[in-house]
Amino acid sequence: MELPAEVVATELIGAFTDQEERTRLIGLVCVVDAVHLLDDLHRDGYLPLRDAASGIAAPMTARALLTIMQIEYASTIVFVSWEQLPTAELATIMALVSHLSPFARLRMHRRTTEHVQATDPYTPGQSRPGWVSLLNGDFDPHMTDPQVSAFRYEQVRPLHPGRLMAVLDRIEDGEFGVLVRSAGFCRLATRPQVAAQWEHVGQMFSLNPLGDDDRLANDEELLAVGQDLALIGLRLDPDRLAAALDDAALTDPELAAGPTAWAGFADPFPVWQTATDRAD
Repeated sequence: MELPAEVVATELIGAFTDQEERTRLIGLVCVVDAVHLLDDLHRDGYLPLRDAASGIAAPMTARALLTIMQIEYASTIVFVSWEQLPTAELATIMALVSHLSPFARLRMHRRTTEHVQATDPYTPGQSRPGWVSLLNGDFDPHMTDPQVSAFRYEQVRPLHPGRLMAVLDRIEDGEFGVLVRSAGFCRLATRPQVAAQWEHVGQMFSLNPLGDDDRLANDEELLAVGQDLALIGLRLDPDRLAAALDDAALTDPELAAGPTAWAGFADPFPVWQTATDRAD
């Protein structure tokens, strides 16, 4: 079955792993243009989402995010146009994809092959993306390259939103190398009670609220205490990038001042509305 590019991979997996459905997802093949991959991941265009079940167009999302998710959740990745790349550059591209999707099988074909199946069947809960593996502590990509690196960043202190925005500008300028993908969980000091999902690929960055601590049930745990991020890229300087993120965290005096003082910090990020807020 061939699906349009605007279908979200996670929604597709959810639709075809429903225990009440007779159809089962046994493999997800993603075709990657080796020559244009980096350009595709740095596109700043947006597409309307298309729900996997209904086919109805929904809100806009970044094209690069859709592309990266198709790579991350694929069971098999088929490279095309690879013959046009020098050997060293092709090795770098393949290692990058292996870091983004460490459980996928990589294939090099002039045309997409048929009957490619997954090693393991798909289930509703997925841990295929490289960033998830980094946070889970089982990250082990099949291919490596000196140009490609990945690391985990942890910081328990909330982030100052103004300083974080400055760091993001430095990342976009390439000061720490080419950060292709970063994802995970974080907390802004101006919104300390809300855990957010950090979502970044290429030029696209967003912070999406996941839940309000004040509304957790007694038997529920916090989604994240502070920052827990996975970062994957080319020619990265992990030490300098981690130091820059540390500088965006609250200082000792700021931390001691407490949430009332934090509420007065400059906050350039959009206002959040959680799913619970929308339900109310």
